[in-house]
Amino acid sequence: MSGQPVSDQQQSPGVHAPPPNVLTDPHAVYTQMREQAAACPMRSLDGSLMWVVGRHEGVRSVLADPRFANDPASAGAPLMQVNAMRNLGLAEDLIPYLADTLLDSDGAAHSRLRRLVAPAFTARRILALRPRIERLTDDLLDEMAEHAEDDVVDFLSRFAYPLPITVICELVGVPMADRPAWLRWTHALSFEQERLGETLGPLVDYTRSLVEHRRARPADDLISELIRAQDGDRLTDRELVTMVLSLVIAGHDTTANFLANSVWALLTHPDQLALVHADPELIPQAVHELLRWCGPVLVSRLRYVTEDADLGWASFQAGDAVMAALSGANHDPREFPHPERLDITRRNRTRGEAHVSFGAGPHYCLGAGLARHQAEIALARLLARWPSLSLAASPETLNWQPVSGMRKLQRLPLRLNGHRVADDAPPTTAGPGPGERST
Repeated sequence: MSGQPVSDQQQSPGVHAPPPNVLTDPHAVYTQMREQAAACPMRSLDGSLMWVVGRHEGVRSVLADPRFANDPASAGAPLMQVNAMRNLGLAEDLIPYLADTLLDSDGAAHSRLRRLVAPAFTARRILALRPRIERLTDDLLDEMAEHAEDDVVDFLSRFAYPLPITVICELVGVPMADRPAWLRWTHALSFEQERLGETLGPLVDYTRSLVEHRRARPADDLISELIRAQDGDRLTDRELVTMVLSLVIAGHDTTANFLANSVWALLTHPDQLALVHADPELIPQAVHELLRWCGPVLVSRLRYVTEDADLGWASFQAGDAVMAALSGANHDPREFPHPERLDITRRNRTRGEAHVSFGAGPHYCLGAGLARHQAEIALARLLARWPSLSLAASPETLNWQPVSGMRKLQRLPLRLNGHRVADDAPPTTAGPGPGERST
């Protein structure tokens, strides 16, 4: 049977529809699947069969194996993403800008595109951006204070979203005057799917005009670098526009929600917050643990098996769709002792990055270093500016967005200079976090 776990055949479950709590309590769902079998069969929202892999070893092997492709066409699988866009009414000429990107390519085609854009995300380039990120952070903290009402401000709208969209726009080369429009467009693409066509069309048109402007007036930015690459007949016009769109869209939403999740996690775990206050040098290590414990991306994009594959712990047939549950892997007790604990002093069993919040293999997140830098700077300066920072609402009253595959808050109200929540709310109780729920 395709996808049948080799070592867990006796506990492999039957095929299930998506659990009703996959949107409201996703960590519990992926934890349960991980412990049921090495590969669990499940129906996706459109009714098609997919295999969910949630153990750390399995997730890493699937993401690194070239037989598990991002492009469904390479495995003869249905074009579910394209069909979903058509169902939303997106015009055929706009679909490639979202469905034929760096993330949708494999093998030599993927290597070619990634090689062209990778120089913008080198450690040297990101380190050179650090002073600018620090200034942007300080400016946004000033604005947070200005917009606070009764000492309370929403961290997501006033800081977490503006910082990464500004940073990625500067890196790409979007003029400052146009960034508010970019934020509106990308927010609509993330949260207003019913407006997909009316949002994407103007965004594509704007990006084309920006490329033409940079073609006439090159600058020290990514668009100009891509144009120079295009001059060598290595990028088509559509590829160039698609690359810019992909980087801006992907480069801010996940970072924004990671910043919010991290602040929520620290403020609801006062023992960990105290460690950071006592030793700010722990912040880079804390960022890695926060990525493991409350990273916003819960699952990978679907992978499609291009040929029969026996991985030892499970076997798959050509054409199978496989989803790697990053949440399950990041809370796998086989890799992380007591994974339910948030522990910013945690030491990994192996050198390097043990969590899989940025993925693994050829599609490892291109902007991982930039995201970590932003988080380190933001947390350090936020906590230094307001040492008494606290939630302005009881943790259990915070609302999480019911978005498939993501874990992100709708709002994160913070009290800047005090700890005054409802009188009857226990100030140090976070409610269950990732991996802390019974399954």
